[in-house]
Formats: sequence, C-alpha cells, structure tokens
Amino acid sequence: MAQFGFENDIHSILKLDMPIINAPMARWQRKASSTNTSGLSPGKAANVSLSSSKTPNKTPGKNKKQTPSKMGGDRFIPIRNSKQMDVASFLLTKENEPVDTNKMAVTTENQKAWSMSLNGYNIEDAKILHLGGKPLNAPEGYQNNLKVLYSQATTPASVKKTRYISSAPDRILDAPELRNDFYLNLLDWSSRNVIAVALHNSVYLWDATQGDIILLMKLEREEDYICSLSWTKEGSYLAVGTSDCKVQLWDVEMQKRLRSMASHTSRVGSLSWNDHVLSSGSRSGHIHHHDVRVADHHIATISGHSQEVCGLKWSPDGRYLASGGNDNLVCVWPRVQEGSASNSSQVVRCWSEHQGAVKALAWCPWQTNILASGGGTSDRHIRIWNVNSGSCISSLDTQSQISSLVFAPNYKELVSGHGYAHNNVAIWKYPSLTKVSELNGHEDRVLSLILSPDCSTIATVAGDETIRLWNSFELDPVKKKAKERMAKSTSSVIHQSIR
Repeated sequence: MAQFGFENDIHSILKLDMPIINAPMARWQRKASSTNTSGLSPGKAANVSLSSSKTPNKTPGKNKKQTPSKMGGDRFIPIRNSKQMDVASFLLTKENEPVDTNKMAVTTENQKAWSMSLNGYNIEDAKILHLGGKPLNAPEGYQNNLKVLYSQATTPASVKKTRYISSAPDRILDAPELRNDFYLNLLDWSSRNVIAVALHNSVYLWDATQGDIILLMKLEREEDYICSLSWTKEGSYLAVGTSDCKVQLWDVEMQKRLRSMASHTSRVGSLSWNDHVLSSGSRSGHIHHHDVRVADHHIATISGHSQEVCGLKWSPDGRYLASGGNDNLVCVWPRVQEGSASNSSQVVRCWSEHQGAVKALAWCPWQTNILASGGGTSDRHIRIWNVNSGSCISSLDTQSQISSLVFAPNYKELVSGHGYAHNNVAIWKYPSLTKVSELNGHEDRVLSLILSPDCSTIATVAGDETIRLWNSFELDPVKKKAKERMAKSTSSVIHQSIR
C-alpha cells in the first residue's frame, strides 16, 4: 500500500493541470457558481476542482445565443483529458530516471500486470497525445499556393523523348549535275566510311572520315550516264551500272576498273551484292546474277517483272533477294544454287498490293524474315511483309511518294525518304509505325537514302542537287562502348578463323 500511496503523491505533484489554490476565483467562475448553485443536484458537491470542471459552452451573460462554428476553420484541437495528461507526465519523468538492468527484467512482468489492473491498459504502450476526430474540409474556393512549388505531375512515358533529334543536317554537300530520276540508285555508303555518288556520267568518292574527294571514273561518251552504284560488303570494290547496258567493277584503292560485264539489253538501274554474286536489274524487267570470280560471269537470269526493276536488295543472311518494279510488284527470290541452270529460279513470294512503282526496299537486320517496301506517287504506302508466312503485317499511308527505306538498328526504327509532295525524311518507330520525327530541308524530292556504317547517320540525295547528312541515331555512350566491345570480340574470332 505504501508503494501505491507514493505513486499517487508523485502523480499529484506532477499534474500539469493542478488548480492554483491561493489564486482568487475567476470572474466567470464566480458568475457560474452564483447562477448555477440552485441547479445543482443534492448528491454533487458545489466545490468542483479545476481539473474536473469543464469550460462552459455558452458565453456568460448571453444564454439566448450560441456562437456558431465556422466550417473550414484554421485550427484542429486534439482531445486531451486528465487521465492522458497524467500518463504523459509519468512517461516523461520516467525517461530521466536511471535504469537498473538487473531489476528491470524481474519487475517488467509485475509492472505490466499492475498497469493492466489499475489503468485497464499497459502503460508502456500508452500514447502521450491522442488525436480524435477528422479534420474539417477546406472552405470552398480555397487554394494552396504551396502546391505549385512542391508538387509535380509525372510525365507519361509516351511523351518522353529518348534522344534529341536535330531538325537541321550536320553537313550539306553539293551534287551538281545529279540526275533527277526516281528509278535510279545514285548513292551508296561503304563499310569503310566512303560515300559514292553518281553525277551524270561521273562517279565521285567522299571520305567521310578525312573529308577527301576523289573522282573515281567517267564514262567516255557524254550522252551516257550512271544509273546505279553498290559497294561490296568489305568496301574495297564498287559496282557501277550504266545506261549503255553494262556493269563495271572498280577497285577503289587502285582506282582501276577490273572488268566490264555486258549481259543486259537496257540500262541497269539497280544493283545488290551477296558475297561474290552481284545481282543487277534493268529496264527490260530482267534480273541477272553475276559471279565476279569467273570469266563467264552471267550465271542466272530471273524474269519476274514486266517493267523496269528499280529496287533490288539481298537479305542480311543471303537467303532471299527482294525486287521491286515499275509494274507495282514486290517479288522475293531464293539464293542462286551452285551449278543451277539459267532461268531456273522460282519466285518465293510475289505481292501485288502496291498501286505504284516499288523502288524502296529494306530488310530488317534484327528480323531477317521481315521486308519493308514503299510505293510511288500512286500508292504512297509503306508495307511490312513476313516472308515466311507471306502475309502483310502492317501498312501505313504516308501521303507522299516513297523513294527509299532503311532500318535503323540503334533505336529499332524505320526511315523513309519521300518525294512529292513532302520532299522530306520521316522516322518511324518499328513495329508500331508511329512517327518519331521529320527531317525537312530538301527543296526537291528525295531520291535516295543510305545509312552510315555505324548506323548513327543517314545521307540523303535529292533533286535539289545536294547531299545532306543527318546525325539522328547517335547511341548513348554506354551503349556505344558495349557495341564496340562486341564488335571487337567478333572481329578477333574472324581473324583467328582466317589464320
């Protein structure tokens, strides 16, 4: 009993709301006691302590009116009663007491039991301050000025740009006497970073690394002109198709013509390499395969088009040859087998959905069975084909003539060059074909579009006699280093196999 008496004395000393005994009674208390003495019940004492008394909810002397509470007040008053304040004062003073570790383990359970029996709860789990009720809503029309400073809505992922694409070209080169002919292929970029361009009857080379310009060749007759260009995979040799029905092969380092192959009956407007086999398409609608290693170079002829073959592309794995013609057809042919007879190639796929000439052809480098084709002024559609199934995966109306297509692997996009009426370059996300950006600047139709060896830059040549370089696919530094390491590892394996 002595322990409980001691605790009660401590509690009474430490109470924060103890009444002041010697102070005079407040004026409102005197009025309240004088007016409410007659209303007290006989069992209750008239002398009420300050700790147990409540502040009257009516203003003394004004019993008829009650002060209305305003909605949306600026204060929230928590609920405090005398019991909570007693517990709070005890817990605060207990923190300053020295702790005896030997006695603490023994007395913990006893103290818990005493607290449960006396208070109805464990005092160690008691709350010093308890907030009851919900805060009032803000008044109508209230604005929080700090919300602008400390809150920001997240930008949707679809709006975020993954990179900066400049609307202006990095470099502009003059291309005087360029032939403004939709059906010709007058530009190509080698794996050694050299651009070849045909200007009327001459072929010029521009070293993109050093900036040097070289005149490689010029046709003897002034009325003849260059129709097509194509580099070998190694970048050492350049094939040149001419208007006099010939295909010439040039050694670029020696600046020497190795051979001139005659087999066509009309101009050669398209060329494509597959290892040592050079395929050429002519205005007659025929495709010839040339084995450049042997004297009798003409090894096969394909007759699948009724009009000029203006697009020709071998797939990256060398299995299929895609051809597009002025007869609006897109055909896919198998690889020429060694020792096979001429005219023996059977078409793998033939699509006639385009309503215009098909010059733009591009194979997907990361999906070798995917082919993209683009139609001319009468069609203006980009179509994506699955060669294995023969189905058209997707189609897009670009509202403009399509002269060139190329896949950009750095960001898995499709790039298209356009003639009438836009005369620009468009970048599309693959496979959704949603437009990423447009590159404007040419004053006439874009005739050809090619990709650099590192796949970071595209070069476009147009009827305004300019070549423009657009650095639109530069990789992030981290991705670029990883790609370079991968390229070095693969090249070392190739060198070991050669040795």
